[in-house]
Amino acid sequence: MAIRSLILLCMLFSIAGVKGQEPDWRNIRNGLIIPDATYSDQPYIVKADDGAWLCILTTGTGREGQSGQYVAVTRSSDQGNSWSDLIPLEPPDGPEASYAVLLKIPSGRIYAFYNHNTDNIREIKLDDPDLSPAGTIRRVDSQGYFVFRYSDDHGKTWSSERYTIPVRAFEIDRINVYGGEIKFFWNVGKAFMLEGAGYVPLIKVGGFGEGFFTSNEGVLLRSPNILTEKDPGKLSWETLPDGDTGLRTPPGGGPISAEQSYSVMSDGSIYCVYRTIDGHPVYTCSRDGGYTWDTPSYLRFANGRLVKHPRAANFAWRCKNGKYLYWFHNHGGRFIREHPRRRTMAYQDRNPAWIMGGMEKDGPDGKIIEWTQPEILLYDDDPLIRMSYPDLVEDNGNYYVTETQKDIARVHEIDSGLLHGLWKQFGNTQKTVDGLMVNWQLGEEGFPLQKKGIRFDPFYDRDPGRDDHGGMHIRSGFTIDIAFRLDDLGPGQTLIDTRNESVKGLLLSTTDQNTVRFSMSDGRTTSAWDCDKGLLMEGKDHYISVIVDGGPKIIMFMVDGILNDGGDERQFGWGRFNPYLQDVNGRGKWTLGYNLRGEIPMITVYNRALRVSEAIGNYNFHINNK
Repeated sequence: MAIRSLILLCMLFSIAGVKGQEPDWRNIRNGLIIPDATYSDQPYIVKADDGAWLCILTTGTGREGQSGQYVAVTRSSDQGNSWSDLIPLEPPDGPEASYAVLLKIPSGRIYAFYNHNTDNIREIKLDDPDLSPAGTIRRVDSQGYFVFRYSDDHGKTWSSERYTIPVRAFEIDRINVYGGEIKFFWNVGKAFMLEGAGYVPLIKVGGFGEGFFTSNEGVLLRSPNILTEKDPGKLSWETLPDGDTGLRTPPGGGPISAEQSYSVMSDGSIYCVYRTIDGHPVYTCSRDGGYTWDTPSYLRFANGRLVKHPRAANFAWRCKNGKYLYWFHNHGGRFIREHPRRRTMAYQDRNPAWIMGGMEKDGPDGKIIEWTQPEILLYDDDPLIRMSYPDLVEDNGNYYVTETQKDIARVHEIDSGLLHGLWKQFGNTQKTVDGLMVNWQLGEEGFPLQKKGIRFDPFYDRDPGRDDHGGMHIRSGFTIDIAFRLDDLGPGQTLIDTRNESVKGLLLSTTDQNTVRFSMSDGRTTSAWDCDKGLLMEGKDHYISVIVDGGPKIIMFMVDGILNDGGDERQFGWGRFNPYLQDVNGRGKWTLGYNLRGEIPMITVYNRALRVSEAIGNYNFHINNK
């Protein structure tokens, strides 16, 4: 831990930037490290009755799934700034113990539920024996028994006895390679309480093969007396839903239906979201305590667009204010669903993590959730880092999120302004002035025309503190809002051009794909990204925001108040730019409307990357005031 903390301190200089900039709280390396052995997974937190945070995680000295994996807890009394030594719930040299969740009941008792390889099985048969010479795998952390221990002193000590929960066999168990004699399963997320009962999530697994799990579905373990019965040996359990199958994908969907995340709504309904390999997450609701569920559907934004998401955890949380937050990764669609190796490639691209807000509305059968457009929540400079398995913590009006990339787990305080902006997004009609550089009203001027140039901070610059004269990331950004009309969509129409004779600068112009392309160059390197296809129409007034975010090095397009997600034309609606791009300041003049067949009534420029919620407010303000 001391070495990791030292490394983190040394990295802060390159993470923060120069010129007195504050470190970007969204960069995961600015988070507070949660202790582990080496491997670190699923850091979930409850607030104990003595005020401390109790974090449970799966850890070990090897990597995920290797022998020596065990469940441990650690406590923090200062919102994650410091932690106690790890307290193992199972011995590190015993059979694998993995994937735990916590439930704190009204008495203050805390239960920890997790997988345990009690029989110490050392290999498992594959669905397709031809996938390995032995026809087996030696990873054994997703089978065995589902067990629990409990603590009556806020997680400082735990029951000496381990208790096994009986789990009803479903069809998915009986058709596995062992005929159900060995059950496969694991667990994520949060346990919860509803109408006097305790509920614990569980994911049943059908088998192992390509992509590791070859099929799965979600169930709930319900105990009607866990909130009142003091003797853990007398707890009763039932496996929900009714029938022989758990929560699966919509009709016609794929075989992966996993990592169900549950929220109790204000009317007592249970809302559930989960991952697939269909390119979209799934949601469903239960109106009777988990016994029956609505037909699952792919998740949509409030504006009707399908949410894109890969094979990764996507969790929804109900906050104390009655509103919701949803963690996901904002890409996918048919590019995952139709991929020949979707079982494995769908695990990729969990960086950045995105978040959107939700508000309850009345539906035909009870409450439903309407979801906003998303914001970037967390990122790492290495695009191959895969952060996941988050938890949300509220404490004294502040919001925190945990995450792990399997080696280091961290906790991050979220800028509450980001969240409140999400929750106010639907009614936002204000134009933001923070960072405003120019607001050109151009309706009466002919084109092309020139305006005095604007200069932006560099993205990458020399670090004055380095003896080798090397560089550092500044994490600056900018946003360009432009209202325009194109009388035809032909290519070569320039909306904005700031480039000099070395092609250094910015260019926003039409393409032969009926899109608008934004490119920027430092004279050495050029990075570019287009808006989504099919959004621009001849003779129609449009409003585009180009958001260039130097934290995660991402370019985003918003067209007429909608954040581009790639549609059916591409997997990603957002694009990365070169991390070593320096400054993109070109000529001293900006040329506007060269070869333009149409109008540009307005351009607004900001010296920072606007949040999506702010850009939506700008669009709505423009529509209401044009």
